[in-house]
Amino acid sequence: MTSPFPTARPGDASTGPLPPVAGDMPPSVGAFHYTRYTSPVPALIDGVEPGLHPVVIAGGGPVGMALALGLANHGVRSVILELDDTVCVGSRAACISRRSLEIVERLGALPAFLDKGLPWTGGRSYYKTDEVFRFAMPHDDTQKLPPMINLEQYYIEHYLLQEIERRNAATPGVIDVRWSTEVTALAQHDDHVMLSVRHPGGGYQLRGAWLAACDGGQSFVRKSLGLSLEGTAYEGRYVIIDIELHSSHPTERRAWFDPPWNPGSTVLMHRQPDDIWRIDYQLREGQSTEEALQPAAVAEFVQRHLDAIGDGHLPWHTVWTSVYRAGAMTLPSYRHGRVLFAGNAAHAMPIFGVRGLNSGFDDADNLAWKLARVARGAAGTGLLDSYSDERIAAFHVNAENAMRSTEFMSPPSRGFDLLREAALSLSGRHRDIANLINPRQTQAVRYAASPLSSDSDDLPAGPLPGEVMPNLQLGPGSHLSELLQAPGFVVLAVGTEPPERAAIQACSRLDAAIAIHVLHRDDTPETALAALGATGASGATYLLRPDCHVAGRWAGTPANDVLAQALARALSLPASTLSLSTLSPATLSSSTSLPETP
Repeated sequence: MTSPFPTARPGDASTGPLPPVAGDMPPSVGAFHYTRYTSPVPALIDGVEPGLHPVVIAGGGPVGMALALGLANHGVRSVILELDDTVCVGSRAACISRRSLEIVERLGALPAFLDKGLPWTGGRSYYKTDEVFRFAMPHDDTQKLPPMINLEQYYIEHYLLQEIERRNAATPGVIDVRWSTEVTALAQHDDHVMLSVRHPGGGYQLRGAWLAACDGGQSFVRKSLGLSLEGTAYEGRYVIIDIELHSSHPTERRAWFDPPWNPGSTVLMHRQPDDIWRIDYQLREGQSTEEALQPAAVAEFVQRHLDAIGDGHLPWHTVWTSVYRAGAMTLPSYRHGRVLFAGNAAHAMPIFGVRGLNSGFDDADNLAWKLARVARGAAGTGLLDSYSDERIAAFHVNAENAMRSTEFMSPPSRGFDLLREAALSLSGRHRDIANLINPRQTQAVRYAASPLSSDSDDLPAGPLPGEVMPNLQLGPGSHLSELLQAPGFVVLAVGTEPPERAAIQACSRLDAAIAIHVLHRDDTPETALAALGATGASGATYLLRPDCHVAGRWAGTPANDVLAQALARALSLPASTLSLSTLSPATLSSSTSLPETP
């Protein structure tokens, strides 16, 4: 039977759902209408595009576009090679975390995300038909952004593409998106990567100083290098069904364990924009994947589910289906010579806790500033090794939490199944046991062992080296993130004097984009001073990386050499980069342009 709605091909633990086979224009979904994009073949000499691109990005999904926008923030041009000629089909990654929204703000696309996305703060879990657990993510009126929004991936890609178009209008060619362009071969050389591509207008070759593989779970680049993901794959299979349903139920995550209408299974449900609802349900052992995706089987299951939750009287129709297996898998290294991996090309994550695309946004945020500085010759290639180190460490933190959720959602053995059944049956009466049901939603990861972090002072509070600086409220309608939009490092002096002019000059020689911001004690809320460990007389100083992770922190104002050495370390520069003359006030001249200190 032919499906009347878009259906993805089955994926596996290392790939996740695959997009539909290319064909006709995808049908509109709610208020979203697809556009088919075209790209001309560039001027060629003997089948080769002349010149050298600073960065070539394989894959134009959310991670590839986020990386391109991040590179553009740092003044580096890139070329995106995208196989498809539209944004993705199906909701796919649909939950965007607060941390990812902070990244999107620095990419320039936040207003569109917030205008369309549906914010939510918690959810409910049911055992059979009884509610046994309710969770709420940290949120209060001082927060600028919600802990999570639901937004279909086609909207995510569309809004990032709109921002790319705005950038290109301001700086033509800063991000060259080449649609219908498939990478077919690649070869690494000492100073570049040569790529062969296929395009409807003819194949050609192009050179990139660096190649970023953001080409998803089926990564051609990964396979070309003979690499494979390693880790844990689970037997549980889940069907994804997007339906259009005009239900008034609020936006929250709902999970049903062993529901009477689908015994022995787990069902998840999320509301998305345009009255699109995402339903995930676990296939039981022995159920056929192919049969479960048949339109009649999809219709029967959805109607049965809606009848059970009280929405069965409402009209609905299916708009997309897919199937996937859960797995927590990664490459052992995200750097291979001049090739860097990010997103699903680098790792696979179970959907529980929504760590897939959110991890990909963190990959792009971490990689963009490092690759930009290496591409400009402002840092050594060791900085790229720190990208791999930090993001693999983050993978293991994310995977540990995701695997706990996965083992509860999809028990890998009879023993786990019995444990889950006992926990669910007791959770309605025992709150401590109910916490086992907590989905452990994604949150910002600390790079605890980062080679870029410096020894720092103990403070009574505040983010540790490697942690993300919290987006604190500084006044009515004012938050710290507004001071952190520039693409360079930031020195944040909180309730203390800014660094001396000699230290600022030394730092600006290492990073010309460095910014100095002072939060004066009289103008900063006591809550913010306390959160940053700056309530004492000495105050505190933070050195923040371009991705807003803390590189170092000190009580009061650090000595000139301490701050400059911390910046050099954060750029993976050797200690010999600094000299005593660099730190001497005698080296200052009246023509020296330094960052302003408000």
